[in-house]
Amino acid sequence: MTKQPDQEQSLVSHLIELRTRLLRGVFCVLILVVVMFPFAGEIYTLIAQPVLNNLSQGREMIATGVLSPFLTPFKMVIILAVIISMPVIIYQMWAFVAPGLYKSEIRITRPILFSSVFLFYAGCGFAFFVVFPILFDFLPNIAPEGVTYMPDINSYLDIVVRLFFAFGLAFEIPVAVVILIVLGVTTAEKLADSRPYVVIALFVIAMLLTPPDPASQTLLALPMWLLFECGLLMGRSLKKKRKNDGA
Repeated sequence: MTKQPDQEQSLVSHLIELRTRLLRGVFCVLILVVVMFPFAGEIYTLIAQPVLNNLSQGREMIATGVLSPFLTPFKMVIILAVIISMPVIIYQMWAFVAPGLYKSEIRITRPILFSSVFLFYAGCGFAFFVVFPILFDFLPNIAPEGVTYMPDINSYLDIVVRLFFAFGLAFEIPVAVVILIVLGVTTAEKLADSRPYVVIALFVIAMLLTPPDPASQTLLALPMWLLFECGLLMGRSLKKKRKNDGA
């Protein structure tokens, strides 16, 4: 059975629109990379302040790779460009699928998209302003005797990226809980009854996502637990509102 010309034209137009929206997201990232690249060193120094502030006097970070002094700040700029471009990228995804949604679905999806972007940035901010100072104050103090604590700039970048995305995604828990409740996959009551297992799972996830130290693991697990409870409250409230509207 061959496809109708209209179906083929519709598929091609959708693919062209998808390509256009993907290119817009990539273009936004590239513009930010070009703008920030001349300041890559300063940006890296700014992001590295939590560890620099806790180094003993006279100690500095080191670069063990031949190209690390250039590549590491450049990679930091690319990662920051992607993070800053998230609203544009998410909007392009939303604009592509929105025409196929019902009005009721659009009313629910819009606040969820806004909340997901806000919570992702909130998670990154919490990691940088709360977790990093505590973590990098803790690590130099546990170095064994005879070991000089001088972090490598590339290793620091790896930890920063890992924690940024770990906390950014962890702060999406309320959105995930609300979606599960609204779609009827589960109920707030069932999730509340499963709270002990959920808490254990959150601590295991925190252990997997963060460096192997109790400080960062706890600082990720506890907010995740609090955000889970917030998701339950929002899910109950939304379900109740939809039930009253339908009554």
